[in-house]
Amino acid sequence: METAVNYIKSKINDFLPEIGIILGSGLGDFADSFKSEAIPYKDIEGFESSNVLGHKGRLVFAEINGKNVVMMQGRYHFYEGYSMATITFPIKVLKMLGIKTLIITNAAGAVNKNFTPGDLMFITDHINFMGTNPLIGKNDETLGVRFPDMTKVYSEQLINIAENSAEKLNIKYQKGIYAATTGPSYETPAEINMFGILGADAVGMSTVPEAIVANYAGISVLGISCITNYAAGVTNNPLNHQEVIQTAEKVKLNFKNLLLEIIGRL
Repeated sequence: METAVNYIKSKINDFLPEIGIILGSGLGDFADSFKSEAIPYKDIEGFESSNVLGHKGRLVFAEINGKNVVMMQGRYHFYEGYSMATITFPIKVLKMLGIKTLIITNAAGAVNKNFTPGDLMFITDHINFMGTNPLIGKNDETLGVRFPDMTKVYSEQLINIAENSAEKLNIKYQKGIYAATTGPSYETPAEINMFGILGADAVGMSTVPEAIVANYAGISVLGISCITNYAAGVTNNPLNHQEVIQTAEKVKLNFKNLLLEIIGRL
């Protein structure tokens, strides 16, 4: 971590990020809108490349609405074969760089039939169905306690800010519970039915590991899902990743404006 942090600091001089953003599938273009410093993941000790369509794989540093922001332009996933420790390593590095708030975005499938593709959902809680936990292993007391509380992983204060921002901009939003699976196969209709019974509103293949580690490290978390499709069995249509990217592209302007408003209010 120290090697990664020192390298990053050598590239960004006196820039001290206070807000971190993870830009999910199809949402990475947000970072291209700003005059910034960008560092490819492959140049940072402990980081890995992202090989998924819609993930550029670099850290982008920029001043946005008067705030110093670091953006992960793409993430890497458990289904790519990376360990949980590797997936969440960037969160620990961002913590050491000084961030206090982390906005985690993703593309997700709607389990809740009242949702429609193109909706933005503020995550109120999650269900970890990935079969493992990123905190397994020796605990680093400099980051957090051995048994961290997970009662309020997603900050109510940040959710309120997000709601007020969406209402000001006339952007339709939902609130709900996000269920995480490992992927890379999409879920079966029976699994989606199970998630609905368990209380999930949306399902995806990311976010939960990062949110757990951020909460553990004392970082306030806001989770935003871009609902890109209906999950398996909700309709008769087959699922494909291209649909995810296309829907994310359609809501890109709303997403960008919402993020700008939220950052300005933090």
